[in-house]
This record gives sequence, C-alpha cells and structure tokens, in this order.
Amino acid sequence: MSEINKIDIKQLRIIQGLLQERNLSRVAAQMGLTQQAISEQLRKLRIIFNDHLFVRSSSGVVPTSLAEEMEDKINTILNEVEGLFSDKNFSAEKLSGTFIISATDYAIKAVLPSLTSAIRSAAPNLKLIIRDFESDNLYNLLASSEIDLALTFSAFVPDKCHSLLLFREQHICVASRHSPLIGKPLQLSDIASQPQLIVSPSRANLKGSHDNWFAQQGLKRNIVMSVPSFAAAADIIEQSDTVAFLPSRLLPNDKVAPLQLDIAPPSFEVIAAWHSRSNHSPVHKWIIELLKSQVTPHNQLDTDIPPTQPNSV
Repeated sequence: MSEINKIDIKQLRIIQGLLQERNLSRVAAQMGLTQQAISEQLRKLRIIFNDHLFVRSSSGVVPTSLAEEMEDKINTILNEVEGLFSDKNFSAEKLSGTFIISATDYAIKAVLPSLTSAIRSAAPNLKLIIRDFESDNLYNLLASSEIDLALTFSAFVPDKCHSLLLFREQHICVASRHSPLIGKPLQLSDIASQPQLIVSPSRANLKGSHDNWFAQQGLKRNIVMSVPSFAAAADIIEQSDTVAFLPSRLLPNDKVAPLQLDIAPPSFEVIAAWHSRSNHSPVHKWIIELLKSQVTPHNQLDTDIPPTQPNSV
C-alpha cells in the first residue's frame, strides 16, 4: 500500500498543531477532540513514519528532528488544501475578524500609517492589532498564529520565514538643531569623536551596527548612550550634545537637524515577514498586495552602497 494512503488531513493538522503548540491538550482543544484521541492519532503516526515524532517533556512535548524537518512541507500541503476552498470572489469590504501585526517602532512610523489607512478604507470591518516587536521570539509567534505579519529589518527575521522587501533605507547623521556642528562640513573622523547615541531595540548595550563601518575607516565610535526606540531618540538628542544616525523616513524632525557628513553609512532593508501557513490566506495575500502598492518608486533608495542589517545604529 502506498504510504500516502495511510495518512489523512486530520493527522497532518495534528502534527502541525503539535509543532506549534508543543502541547497535546491545547491541540485537542483547538481541534475539538479529546486528548486521548490526539494520543491515538499520534500512536498511528509514529507507526507510519517509524519515528516517535514527539517526545514527552515536563512542559509538554518536544518534536524529534524528523518532525521538525516535516514542518515546512506540512504547512505547504495544508495551505494548498485550504486554497482549494478559498473564496474566488474575494471582497475586502466583506472581510471581518482580526489581523495582528508586529512592528518595530520605526515601521510603526514609516510603514503603518499608509498601510492601516488603506486597510481601513477598503475593509472597515477588519480589526487590526498592532503589537510590540519581539525579535527573539518572532518565528514562534508567527508559527503559532499569535501574529500574522511582521514589519521589521532583515536581520531580525529567521531564514524559515517568507518575506517581502519593502524598500532600502538610509541613515542620516543628525544632532540637536542648536548644535554648533550644524552647517559645518564634517568628515567621519569628526563624528567618531563626538558623543553618540544609538538606537538598540533588541539588545541593551552600547554596540551599534555601524561600528564595523567606522572601523573600516580606521575609526572607533564614541558611543555614550543607548535607547530602545527611535521614538525617544529625537527628544534626547535635542537636549544633549549627542549625535546619532536616524533613518531618513523619520526626518525631517523639528528637534534635530542633519549634519553635512562627507560619507554616507551603508543602507539597510525594511521588510514584511510571515509564516508559510499564511501563504493561502485571502486576507493575508490582500494585505501583502497593499504593502506592495505602498512601495512606489520614490520609496526606493537608489544607492550603490551595500546593505547592512541594523540591530542598532
């Protein structure tokens, strides 16, 4: 008998659920089954695949290497099956439910206003939840459906995620609008010696992604302060002697002014990321198309500088 005749869609959904939840009782509740029924199906699956698939632990179950290897394939299969039943006459106006977006504070300012405006205009009954970005747990949040879409920088996204390049961005060196540096031609060596503020959303330290760029010029940065968000940066810079590199789409800002620097730092990519489980979701595909429509030619950064990925700047 062909192996494909030994397995059904429900069993694939159980494997998918256990890979996401790592807990038999939660998967049973989601599927409307008893825990005993899940255990029985798992017993059959172990025979089919000749593998334990999931091993009990103090907190639930842990997938074997074979189960982990199957995850992307199972997600693809189930997405394809769901696609068979998708509404061919898609109407954004008829959308309801909730769509959850995780975004960095940069994306909240630079990407979300136009996106949420477009969504609200076309789909007034679709509710949106915007939540803080958690780089260390992104894949699990996407895989478990706790978030539907992430707006962030490439460096924060695991290779297993699907992604869309929105645009390339450029950092601009700025200081307080009252700084004596304003209006003066400056070299990078002048900036290196200045007290610098970095924005480090993922790690509370004094290391920035442009450190290597300074080092390549034979310079060491004088980083004196780190803050977790771009939202706080301009307020602090305005009332201090620090300089910083802020993304161009957060400028102009009446609290800071750009400096006349002789060289620009490497650019970086801003992306949307999601899990393969969402590939055949009509609402997800529609929102991705909206994002694509937001990326007009003037949003694209035209530069020959190789991109870098900013954990901090």
